[in-house]
Amino acid sequence: MLLTPHPEFPPSGVSSIDVNAWRDGDRWHFRYLLEGAGMLVLPKSKERIRADDLWRTSCFEAFVGDGGHSYREFNFAPSGQWAAYAFEAPRSGMKESEAEVEVWLEGGETWIALEAAVSADLTPQSPLGLTAVIEEEGGVKSYWALSHAKGPPDFHHPDCFTARLPSVSAE
Repeated sequence: MLLTPHPEFPPSGVSSIDVNAWRDGDRWHFRYLLEGAGMLVLPKSKERIRADDLWRTSCFEAFVGDGGHSYREFNFAPSGQWAAYAFEAPRSGMKESEAEVEVWLEGGETWIALEAAVSADLTPQSPLGLTAVIEEEGGVKSYWALSHAKGPPDFHHPDCFTARLPSVSAE
């Protein structure tokens, strides 16, 4: 699934972000492949623990609907840190969500790939929004999503939840 940058915040060098999501046993996997990484600003590698404010620099995200207006947000940082939140409605009732997350990063001269494995109680076929905040040299930030709502970037908007969690495990 290809993400597109928000039209008001174009990237400098990043040319594409492709995302795959699948289930392997009781873990959900999200793999983001970013092309054009030459000017990418990556957070320094840190202890692979839960942390807040990861979206302030390059960060990959998954939003999973729980039914009705509630949903969960998962943040995956190239530093190896991660976050998991539950919301009662768009941008309201936020609290930490139960989850175990592992993040891996690999890359080459012009690309990076981030994979996250999430152990959390998620329901197959739930609404899914896949997104990324990308920071490049010179303070350039771009906001990528499968679909953008009208107006400024807002990944919490229901219009961004245009995919579904897969229903079949990977083999």
